[in-house]
Order: sequence, then C-alpha cells, then structure tokens
Amino acid sequence: MITIRDVAQHAQVSVTTVSHVINGTRFVSEDAQARVRAAIEALNYVPSAVARSLKSSRTHTVGMMIPNNSNPYFAEIIRGIEDTCFAAGFNVILCNSDDDPHKQAAYVRVLSEKQVDGLIVLSSGGDPELLDTLRSATMPQVLVDREIDDLAADLVEVDHEGGARVAVEHLVSLGHRRIACIAGPIELSPARQRVQGWRSALEASGLACDDTLVASGAFTAEGGHEAMRSLLQHRPSAVFASNDLMAIGAICAASDAGLRVPQDLSVIGFDDIALAAYSNPPLTTIAQPKHQTGELAARMLMQRIAKPERALQREILRPSLVIRRSTARVEAA
Repeated sequence: MITIRDVAQHAQVSVTTVSHVINGTRFVSEDAQARVRAAIEALNYVPSAVARSLKSSRTHTVGMMIPNNSNPYFAEIIRGIEDTCFAAGFNVILCNSDDDPHKQAAYVRVLSEKQVDGLIVLSSGGDPELLDTLRSATMPQVLVDREIDDLAADLVEVDHEGGARVAVEHLVSLGHRRIACIAGPIELSPARQRVQGWRSALEASGLACDDTLVASGAFTAEGGHEAMRSLLQHRPSAVFASNDLMAIGAICAASDAGLRVPQDLSVIGFDDIALAAYSNPPLTTIAQPKHQTGELAARMLMQRIAKPERALQREILRPSLVIRRSTARVEAA
C-alpha cells in the first residue's frame, strides 16, 4: 500500500510538504507542487479520507434520507443533489427509509456516528423518535419537500397548495364540476397541503367540497388504483391525484371499470416524473422543478456547513401546469 512517505521520497520532499500540497494548507513552490503531483500520479496514491478529516474536522461527505427509492420523483431530486455535491467535492451517502420513520431515525444515528458534514432529509412522516433524533444531531440539516414541525432547519419545497389549485382550476376551466381528489397519506404535509389546494380551488369556483369525492392512499400506483376504485361509485367526471404514480394507478382503475380517459374521466397528476409523458394516455400534471430542488438543497447545506450561524432559509419554488392528453372538456364525453 502506497503511503504519504512513499510519495515524499519519490518527489524528494518532506512528508509535511506533501501534506500541504494535498490539503492546500500552506504555500508550496510551483516546482515542489509539480513534483508532488507527479509522484502522486506515478504511484497512484490515494490520500486517506480519515486522516484528512482529522486535520480539517470535515469528511466532505453528506448524508441524504429519502422515503422510497422506488418513486422516480425522488430519483430526480437525488440527481440534482448529487450533481451539485460532486461538483463541490462532496460525497453523498444515500439512505432509504421505506416510509418508516423509525428506520429513518436509526439512519440519522448511523450517519452521526460516521461524522458526515451535513444531512438532507426527505421525511417519511412525523414521529417523536425521528424528531428527537434530528434535534439531538449536531450536524447541519436541510429539509426537502416535506416540513417537520418544531424542527429548526433550512427548507426547500414547492408550493404544494398552489400547485393543487392550478390543477383543479384547469379541470374547472374544462367544464368539470364533480372533481374528485386522491390524497396522499394525511400525516405528510405535502398531502395535506395538496388537499387544501383542491378545496380552495373548488370554493373559489363556487363549487361544493364533497367529502365523498376524497379518498386517500399511499403515494404509489397501487394507492392511486385503490383510491380510484372507491371513488368511481360516486361518478366524478375528473380527478386530481396527489402525485403522478397515483394518477397512473387511477387511470388503470378507470380502464378496469370500462371507462376511457379522458373521454369518460379526466385525470391530472402532480410531480411530472419522466414516466408521465409516456403513460397511456400521456398524463396532464403539475411539474415540480425537481433537479432545481435538489441543487438548491445541496447549496443550502454547503452554505450551512460553511457558516453554521447563518439565519435559517426557507425557499418555496413554483410548480407549473403541463397539459397532455389525460384531460379534456366535459363536452367531449
């Protein structure tokens, strides 16, 4: 195994000089720097991350927690986080909680033991154990997409309520009056906010909020399928699903019942995952700026790492309507 002493001997400099070149901690002449870098390349030397972290009190590693790695929405956020962290010289440790707050709390403890420089959290829901663990962790934290009550941390998310309003307003503009809502798990803040957006859009349009037209489920295609099956007995002409996977499940349930989308039932989702453009029919949806969300979360975390005392940041991004072929005017029915 090649050591820093081997590099120093090959470059004919001291071990201290090699250390200064690697860590950038002191001026080293251009000639010595060139010899050290040539020696590192010739010997294929890899500096010890542990040793470097002991000197700098940084591991240049961040932890990231996601609720469900099978959801393409999270994959697109992860890409934004990884791209930004990699460009800044940070590695990312990814943990999947499987929508289990207890598992997430255990991962927070593990990451604390690994001495990561910071943590990006996409919460699996409220849980006293999770909240206590995050509060006791001394590392900088950024919340993404989902708020956690009573936790002082930076936050970046989209306007969930506003996006839902835009979705329902689109359906109203097409002449729909019986507009159902497929809600996500009510313990999650985005799910509650999107239902509130559905309600406020109906009220603003002078339409009644019929609670029989609301069904909840997991943020999955299966959750949307089951919720749509229960809603069909109330004969909505359109449905707002709280994410794209649920919307795709709803389209399948409608097809199973012999209904055509959009001729018999208009369906709109939320997220604009890559799959939405290739569903059958292509899905009208509310697009979240997913890569931008990941980039912003990573930048927030690195700013917090560099300056822990800075004021808390809260960034709310605006989603946008993407019209495809899963929605149509009522007259087309």
